Amino acid sequence: MDIGEAVLALLGGHPLVGSVCLTGSRADGTAHEISDWDFLVTTYDFARLTADLPRAVHPLQPLAQQWDRYSDHACYMLMLPGPAKVDLIFPDRKQAWAPPWEPSAETLVAIDMHFWDWIHWLEQKRRGGKADALAKSLGDMYELMLGPMGAKTPPVSVGEAVESYVALRERLEEHYGVSVPRKLENAVRPVLS
Repeated sequence: MDIGEAVLALLGGHPLVGSVCLTGSRADGTAHEISDWDFLVTTYDFARLTADLPRAVHPLQPLAQQWDRYSDHACYMLMLPGPAKVDLIFPDRKQAWAPPWEPSAETLVAIDMHFWDWIHWLEQKRRGGKADALAKSLGDMYELMLGPMGAKTPPVSVGEAVESYVALRERLEEHYGVSVPRKLENAVRPVLS
């Protein structure tokens, strides 16, 4: 069973899910080897489904899972072993973007999960030749994550973003006396050129 079939099986039978369908490049046949898996999900009760999503997706064994702070619609992001990025998009739930991340001892792990999810997405755009989307999102990453972590200039490539982030994270780990697990980074790094 591939990822698409697994997600459809898990969520399609969920009592709070109205519908779930594959969309994006995986649906239209334009995907490449690291393209993400995008699903449009409707629900009868968003609040209750939100509370149940971690349990519902547990069989997929996610390395990371969190809500996308910087999406125009509610989007639950998963990073699966492989790695594979899965986005559960709720098209009926519009949202405003959250403020920039505020690094702290309490937020560093969540920032790390978001960074590796985001950088995987950026690598997809780079491989797909989507230079405009890549440039815009690198700028967003600087404004919303890397700048608040202490970066002085925006990255101009995926590699530069990784280099900047890793150095900033190390400095903040030392500053706050915390250690961020490297399991997700170790899964994502091999697919980055």
